[in-house]
Amino acid sequence: MRGVVVVGAGHAGVEAAAALRAGGYPGPVTLVGAERHLPYQRPPLSKEVLADGGDPDALVLRSEAFFAEQRIDLRHGTAVGIDRAAQEVHLAGEGSVGYDHLVLATGAVPRRIELPGRTLRGVAELRTLDDAAALRIGLARAARVVVLGGGFIGMEVASAARKRGVDVTVVERGDRLLARAVSAPVSAAVAAHHRADGTRLWFGDHATELLGSGGHVTGVRMASGRVLPADLVVLGVGATAEDGLARRAGLATDDGVLVDRWLATSDPRITAIGDCAVVCDAAGGRQRLESVQNATDQGRYAAARILGERRPFFALPWFWSSQGSLRLQLVGVARGPSQLVIRGDDRRFSVFCLQDGRLTAVESVNDPGTHMAARRLLERVTPTEAELVAADYDVRALARRAMAGETAVA
Repeated sequence: MRGVVVVGAGHAGVEAAAALRAGGYPGPVTLVGAERHLPYQRPPLSKEVLADGGDPDALVLRSEAFFAEQRIDLRHGTAVGIDRAAQEVHLAGEGSVGYDHLVLATGAVPRRIELPGRTLRGVAELRTLDDAAALRIGLARAARVVVLGGGFIGMEVASAARKRGVDVTVVERGDRLLARAVSAPVSAAVAAHHRADGTRLWFGDHATELLGSGGHVTGVRMASGRVLPADLVVLGVGATAEDGLARRAGLATDDGVLVDRWLATSDPRITAIGDCAVVCDAAGGRQRLESVQNATDQGRYAAARILGERRPFFALPWFWSSQGSLRLQLVGVARGPSQLVIRGDDRRFSVFCLQDGRLTAVESVNDPGTHMAARRLLERVTPTEAELVAADYDVRALARRAMAGETAVA
């Protein structure tokens, strides 16, 4: 047996390798990670690590002893090619490793912004632990920060900067924050929170040039002509799937590695999981999720399928973000909901997203109880609008009934 090779040592890759051993896989397991660090958690990079440095030991996903005890060969190196005919992965300067089955867990990378002045000192991105350490030093020295991008990373960086007392401006090309991920009422609540925290929000404009002096950034020129002064600029306009390795190998890709409901690529001996994977369903729909929960679920599923599991992949998506005192939690996927129902008040509320008369997602702002109940409920049933109305949108009661095996109807 040549065993299983997992390329990518993030949440998805580590989970797949660990689950193979937990499930009794007898052959070699090789985990390839491009970074010199032990595999680590990524969500704290834009939260605790920026805010207070975090605890480096607490970030580690598995200890060095774990990999040794579980006979997982952890290799620090970059996978540069796949020979599908020979079933080998080529590593930069490290030769090749053969596989019976290959798992691609290559993740996502920050979306590239091509701007004059991009290489100036004081221009930062955030993906890795080293990026976070450098950005934390930059925040400690900065007086004025401009964040390009009003998504989750951008707003979490803004919160960390404001916690340090730094002057912060967030530039969002669209007309609201987190527009690709949440509904308009949640966007408005996030914007109000950040404005109250002292962050300036700049909508409907975009950067055309980064200005500098002596090799260091000094400002951002906008399309409108305005110049925003800055001694630190953070590029945070989203992420793209890291699918270059798959493309070079001739696998089917389209803004990610295309996989079926069993997470198999166009080569049945290769699986793709986590942020790099675009799951295609039987109806022709496509979904690529960037979340730890999705990466973990797909990692476990990939191992189970290699071990003989035949059911298609399904897991309820959920996600969370902490931005200062604001806690945002999402469950389900709202695809252009036809109806939004809001329950709560200005400080704590949830938005129920319905599509074709059924609940598909719930977005909660400082409302963890509703979020947890919605997760329990949606894991079992998708209530109709009539059922929700009958229960006065009390998802706790509906979840209790669903868990007891009853119908969701109040």
